[in-house]
Amino acid sequence: MSMYRTMASQFVREIESGKLPQGSRMPSLRQISKQQSVSMSTAVRCYQELESQGWIHARPQAGYYVSARKSQHRTPQIVPFISKVSSVDQSFAIHSEYNGPLGVSSTDIDEQALNELERSFRRASKRLGNSRLNQYPNTQGEPSLRDALSVHFAKRGLHINPAELVITSGCMPAIKSALESCTQVGDAIAISSPCFSGILDLLGQMGRKIVEIPSLEDGIDLAQLESHLKQSSVKAGIFCTSHMNPQGITMSAQQKQTLAELANQYQVPIIEDDVYLELSYAEHTPLPAKYYDQGGYILWCGSVSKSLSPSYRLGWCLPGCYIERYRQQHTASSFGVSLPTQLGIADFIESGHYAKQLKRRRTKLLNLRQAYLGFLTERLPEKVNISNPQGGMVLWLQVPDLDSEKFESLMAKNQIDIRLGRLFSTLSLYNDCLRINMGFELTNEVKAELVKLVEAIKQAC
Repeated sequence: MSMYRTMASQFVREIESGKLPQGSRMPSLRQISKQQSVSMSTAVRCYQELESQGWIHARPQAGYYVSARKSQHRTPQIVPFISKVSSVDQSFAIHSEYNGPLGVSSTDIDEQALNELERSFRRASKRLGNSRLNQYPNTQGEPSLRDALSVHFAKRGLHINPAELVITSGCMPAIKSALESCTQVGDAIAISSPCFSGILDLLGQMGRKIVEIPSLEDGIDLAQLESHLKQSSVKAGIFCTSHMNPQGITMSAQQKQTLAELANQYQVPIIEDDVYLELSYAEHTPLPAKYYDQGGYILWCGSVSKSLSPSYRLGWCLPGCYIERYRQQHTASSFGVSLPTQLGIADFIESGHYAKQLKRRRTKLLNLRQAYLGFLTERLPEKVNISNPQGGMVLWLQVPDLDSEKFESLMAKNQIDIRLGRLFSTLSLYNDCLRINMGFELTNEVKAELVKLVEAIKQAC
């Protein structure tokens, strides 16, 4: 991430938080240059970036001022309903034949991280030696990686016993093993609504039933969840608690604490999908529900798929009181994760470059959120509601009166890769919604796809 964009992101945070209120005067370019120890050209580019996004404006002979923000676009409406047990009787496949930039939730690795990763893997290869190259990896995960993750998350307030951490080939395999450890075919699993389509597809393949719990602005309807826990109508839950995919909601700290307390009170396992935890736009990473777990009923799952790269296929699970069953299940179905990959990522974390890369990635995603929101709100009809996530890399759009069949046909005709709302629920509640990835720069290719998307929405309304 370039210096001027990093500086611009910090000013955006200060404007959003109210530290720089509407109408207030911005520091002069000369002041910025001195304060930040940057060149005047960098200071100018920073202000140009803020001005292009509508955060500030110049007054002749007077300098720059914080702009009066346009009325914020409306966010998608929360859909209330009474939850009940249902079956997953259709495919929720997460792949598309078009494979475009707006489809899969993803972003690219910056050049600095790539260079540091190359050095980490070279160092790891030297430490590996010839003898270990002829051995299978530790099925629970290499101690050096488990130790590195423990130290990394301890700095963020979550203390992990590395002996209880299990390394997996990604977050979804971690969740699958968790389900196999604490549920059986035919059991009902509580999930948020809408829910990541990959979770729905996994539950269908595993023969589990579901109970969709309505989303709220600060999380999920915990009263309905508790009602099902009291009735023993659900045997477990799976919830993304930070920057939920697709709607971008993050459970409040109180919601996370209550979720952990419910899991312990009713002794029902809750699988926490925390793949987006470290992609908060704020300076501090939120704590997971696992932090509040006293009895070990939260099975905490994560990976580097979103925070670094999906190509490494590396994740983990902290199974809590299900550790023995989880180890047995994991060992029975896995020969372990690639040893060179584990050691290379461990070195990348230990060297401090993983944390630095995360900081750059968060700044980048904050800028991209503003760019995508600005591009879309200028072109979409006013009635379209767009999420305003505080982390992650997806936007959730709600289009009132959308003819979903016509819209889907137009998307196929234009070969645009997006995720339709029907892929995130077994209920017919989100047919007027869609999810787009905002993880890539607004290149001409991306802008062209967004223009086609906007035109399709207009035609299908």
